[in-house]
Amino acid sequence: MPDMDTLNRMIHPNAVVPVRKIYKKSCAILTEEKAPDSTVEIRGLPNNALVIKIDDAFKNDQFFSGIKGECKRADYVIVADTGKKKRILYIELKKKSDELQQVIKQLKGAQCVINYCRDIAETFYDHKEFLSEFESRFISFGHTGIGNSRKTRETRTGSGAVHGEPDNVLKIDWPANIQFNRLAG
Repeated sequence: MPDMDTLNRMIHPNAVVPVRKIYKKSCAILTEEKAPDSTVEIRGLPNNALVIKIDDAFKNDQFFSGIKGECKRADYVIVADTGKKKRILYIELKKKSDELQQVIKQLKGAQCVINYCRDIAETFYDHKEFLSEFESRFISFGHTGIGNSRKTRETRTGSGAVHGEPDNVLKIDWPANIQFNRLAG
């Protein structure tokens, strides 16, 4: 069974953000739970994209102590297979801005959730090598509140050109709407 089919069967519908069609293109609106006016629209999603609300749906603070940041999670994960690119996008939204080290912990926490999904797929779905061909991308959106009329600004942390590790996050401030391909790299 293809990875996307397994993932769609595995993830509870309440944890999934609906993908909508606007002008015949797929898009998803991501909203920060604690700040409903903090949104980002991701446009040009592949038709099979699965947008998962990690922070809302995956609760681990009743199990771990959290003293090292292990209870933190990014807001969303988008898993998509374009046919040419297979990507897992880890996304954190901030209405204003936040300390980079806290954002990195949240991105790492979401990566742990996907690693858990890999173990579940192997153990319970008999799906070996689940999501092994997918490349990770780490994105932080800042200043996402409604009414931000400033020009979108993109910066990269770390030394690499690709934002493929949590410590090398792509930071986008004042986004209105962003194309999936720009994030997927």
